[in-house]
Amino acid sequence: MLGRPFGAPDSPALQREVLVAALGLLERTDGPVILETFPGGDPGGLDRAGWQPAVALPAPVDTDSAQQWASLLQAELDRILPAWAQARARTGRTTVGLAGQAPDQFPAFAAQLLMGQRPTVPAHHSAALAMRFMADDLKALYGEAAQAYGSAVSAQQVDAWFWRQTQAGRLLIALRAASQLSQDTAIKTVGGRFLVPVKWLPPT
Repeated sequence: MLGRPFGAPDSPALQREVLVAALGLLERTDGPVILETFPGGDPGGLDRAGWQPAVALPAPVDTDSAQQWASLLQAELDRILPAWAQARARTGRTTVGLAGQAPDQFPAFAAQLLMGQRPTVPAHHSAALAMRFMADDLKALYGEAAQAYGSAVSAQQVDAWFWRQTQAGRLLIALRAASQLSQDTAIKTVGGRFLVPVKWLPPT
């Protein structure tokens, strides 16, 4: 999977196998090797039967109100952030931080975007970039929080949970739709290409 060429996080034995297999390609004499399948299958992580995220959330809902979106996201973040803090304490790391703003600022920022405004932050003077990196941080934050304890699961399981069972996932889908109505070409482009993977777009 994109972003996991050496396997799922916290899987050192598997990651070593992938690295050894990759280095072994340098010893091949039957090349050039165009494409080689990892002998252990997809190292991106295995689906874990019965997996549940570390935090239970109410079912997401849709709304036509930007302020209601903000309220719904804030309520969900109030549940997510403690689990995220637990995940950071357990692993000693996080990939959240691209947005240039704290997670508790995301709801108001997203509401401005939904209302057609072009908010920026000091780290990103383009509203389009600020939107993209806020979305990246949301996805990372939720992914880390969902795995605050227990064994690693597949990225597909985490993605399915995020896009189908969280208010944040529903918000990014709504934000993508709103971006396509923007007169700002950059917002339209970033919103259309970088917020929601095609796999998780609602059917049209």
